[in-house]
Amino acid sequence: MKKLSATKCYALAFGLFLGLCIWKFGNPVILDHKISSPATVADLLAAAWPTHWANWIFLPLAGLGAWLMFQTKISWPQSKWLGLLPLAWLGWQFLSAAQTVDADLTAATLWQFSGCVACYFLGALLPAREQLLRWLLLGVLAAFTFCLVRAVNQRVFEFPQNHQLLVEGERDGWTNFPPATIAEMKSDGIIITTNGADVANPVFLDKFKKARVSGTLVYPNALAGLILLLWPASLVLAFGATKKLKLLIRWAVIGLTIFLGGAAFYWTGSKLGWLIGIGLAGLFLLRRAGPKKIKFAAVAVVLILGLGIFAVRFHHYFAAGATSAGARFDYWRAAVQTTVARPLFGTGPGTFQRPYARLKAPESEMARLAHNDYLEQFSDSGLIGGLTYAAWIFLALAAAGKKIWRANDPFSFAIFAGLLAWFAQGFGEFALFVPGLAWPAFTLLGGLTGPVGKSAAAERGC
Repeated sequence: MKKLSATKCYALAFGLFLGLCIWKFGNPVILDHKISSPATVADLLAAAWPTHWANWIFLPLAGLGAWLMFQTKISWPQSKWLGLLPLAWLGWQFLSAAQTVDADLTAATLWQFSGCVACYFLGALLPAREQLLRWLLLGVLAAFTFCLVRAVNQRVFEFPQNHQLLVEGERDGWTNFPPATIAEMKSDGIIITTNGADVANPVFLDKFKKARVSGTLVYPNALAGLILLLWPASLVLAFGATKKLKLLIRWAVIGLTIFLGGAAFYWTGSKLGWLIGIGLAGLFLLRRAGPKKIKFAAVAVVLILGLGIFAVRFHHYFAAGATSAGARFDYWRAAVQTTVARPLFGTGPGTFQRPYARLKAPESEMARLAHNDYLEQFSDSGLIGGLTYAAWIFLALAAAGKKIWRANDPFSFAIFAGLLAWFAQGFGEFALFVPGLAWPAFTLLGGLTGPVGKSAAAERGC
């Protein structure tokens, strides 16, 4: 009993840490040098923290988790390959690091990847014991809720106000701003000097006008990935775990969960996220009981409506030439060229920007990451690094999906669906390099590779 209580406390503490990652460590680790340490208490609460801080917080937690693994019955992954592949992938990252073209970028990336593997194995321990997954998710879902509230606030208040302030400031010659504020805005690039005059940076004006929300994360597509990962489980909990509450309170919780997740997801403006979301909705419809004809008809309706809304909402984007999609193709072309040129060890973990600076098309903007986690593995660490990562993710999802599809556990299925969507988004994004995204995802992935007892599912209220 004491061991179980200790493990529950650890699950709670580890979940709070993962929630802290969502709140404060939502930037790619390769940008760590650009994140200033908070100078005041206000900065500590409002600003992002340097990503290397997460490593020093995680180290004692990981050590304690390893000790608990040896004190309790360890729930290893179903197949030995699900334990060996992540270790092989991480080991190859260190071998590749010896050949890196940028030691600083690689060092930051190795910390991040080590955290991913550690989270995966810690996750394999926690959900195997009854109720531990719920304890873990307390901190994760609390931070997720805060992130969604922040995103809604950005759309409704923060971005419109910032846009208005910049427009009025430029019109009035910045006379309404204190000199210290103007100096800070210049250092942040919000105000730039053109032809001897201080003007609002068009990049920031466009950002605030479009009002694409990002919550506590680096940019809107990252928030879309977090919503794809955690919103399915949040919805299942909102419907399943509130059955004993008063009817008004229950429907308030359900309504708030639907509004925050749905509104924030829509306002991210993520095109790939929207397409993955359509697929996710179809997956849930196929999962439901009922005649196949009705289910397939419902899926067809979702596809037609979803793609129709997609076409209407983003028609200006495609009319303008789909510039971000074109840029991604240039990143991917460079990643393939780098893999061909250095097939064994690549250029070193996290170093895509170095070869891309040489290989990019003249009209393309500079990029630090390949916007494809799988191709970047091949580019950064060679064929073996790319193949071991892809095999690990594919086998883990396949094993979890096979087990969960047969089980009558909506909550586990919601977690699996979120992970499937998150890893699918990895074909067009760089979430693997963001602690606030990757570490919660790999913890949940590890959890699904171990058995989830019937009593645990029943106690979740599903």
